[in-house]
Amino acid sequence: MTEILQTRTPHDVTAPKPLPGVAPLEVAEWLLVDEAFAGQMAERERLLAERRDEVLAVTEAGQAAAAELLEHVLGWLAVHAPAYEVSGTQVLRPDGVTVTVDRGDPMGTLGRLVQEDLCLLEKQGEEHVLTAAVLCFPASWRLADKIGRPLTGIHVPVPAYDDGIARRVQRLFDGVRVGRPLWRFNVLSYADAELFQPVRREAPALPEDPAACPYLRSERQCVLRLPETQACVFSIHTYVLRKPGQTA
Repeated sequence: MTEILQTRTPHDVTAPKPLPGVAPLEVAEWLLVDEAFAGQMAERERLLAERRDEVLAVTEAGQAAAAELLEHVLGWLAVHAPAYEVSGTQVLRPDGVTVTVDRGDPMGTLGRLVQEDLCLLEKQGEEHVLTAAVLCFPASWRLADKIGRPLTGIHVPVPAYDDGIARRVQRLFDGVRVGRPLWRFNVLSYADAELFQPVRREAPALPEDPAACPYLRSERQCVLRLPETQACVFSIHTYVLRKPGQTA
């Protein structure tokens, strides 16, 4: 799958910050197009066609936010993404593929429009709950295990995600403002370059031998708030690179 590997990241993967490690983000820098766009979009198309139930979910509570997110992304692309051509119900992607906007399937349309995975979290009680998502490139988690669950439940498999960090992340989602998005990144080691990496919660950890994990995987994660539903959008741009000194 070397045709969908990136050769670099826009952030310094040698200097990850402690959780949650967020920083302000310019609105115009939200969604990205990189050198793996065509290959990754082709893989997204395949997954949405062949494994839709595994990569897309919308709860009843998330329908309004999903519809708002589609309109928000279309408006953002028209203003900030010159590599796209947005015209009515047609969007020409940077790879030359035309996507027909289906407002009856907002998350499915979004999955075919942009390179990022998109998750919607909405405040229910004291916590934000995952109410909708198109997640083609999960990093060792299954959407079916997380949809409809609050932030603390979503992060159960992450050892570093203790109660203190959970509270900080919840405050982050509570505090993010419209027009003032935030971002962070992580760095992971993987044994293979597959983008679709769902792993059940009870699955064993990857081998600790560095030679057994020749790929570096980094997610550029952004959080922004939608103005109407007040839902938080958690976007994930996935980078997979071969580690220095590793060969095919």
